[in-house]
Amino acid sequence: MTRDIIIAGGGRVGFQTAEVLANRDENVTVIEQDEDRVEAIADAWIATVIQGDASDPDILEQAGIGDADTVAALTELTGLNLAVCLLATRLTDDIRTVARVDRETNGTYDRFVDAVVYPEAAGARAAANKTAEGTVQSLPSVTGDVEILEISVAEGAPAAGRTLAEISFPAGTLVISGEDGNRISKPDTALTPGSRYVVAVEPEVVDEVLRLMRG
Repeated sequence: MTRDIIIAGGGRVGFQTAEVLANRDENVTVIEQDEDRVEAIADAWIATVIQGDASDPDILEQAGIGDADTVAALTELTGLNLAVCLLATRLTDDIRTVARVDRETNGTYDRFVDAVVYPEAAGARAAANKTAEGTVQSLPSVTGDVEILEISVAEGAPAAGRTLAEISFPAGTLVISGEDGNRISKPDTALTPGSRYVVAVEPEVVDEVLRLMRG
């Protein structure tokens, strides 16, 4: 299921996180004040981009906060990020909030937001993991262009309940683990709804793999 995600901040962390989420077929909107950053995001065609201050309620509403599943405040300012998340919870119910912070917090902000990101220690893939809330997880220590994903199979997805031998995954895909990572996959490994599988995917086929496993 595609989610609507708002990212506040289009700098390095916000831009790269938007790229990762867009490759996972999420619907991403980025709010950024700086005109050059806005142009760069628009030119990359990775997300809808709105120029403005994410702490302005009108701008958040313009970005679709009322229908969003998650807001990830990833600017360089911890205080601004917390303010955006708290404002989002006032504007809409049941929204997931993720805030970038400038140091290790040991749970300091857990009562204010659902997740914190310390990207200097983790990177954009880890930020995307917390923003996406677990249905697809990148393993952030992997380098290079190949994505190593842990994907939960959705009920009703095209691949759900079928064996690997029965599924026409695109070239550039390798399902590594069996159900919940307990064993190496084989042709007769079945993709059970609700179970998780480790998959190696080349960037150009990520969307198709996610469609098969998530619907």
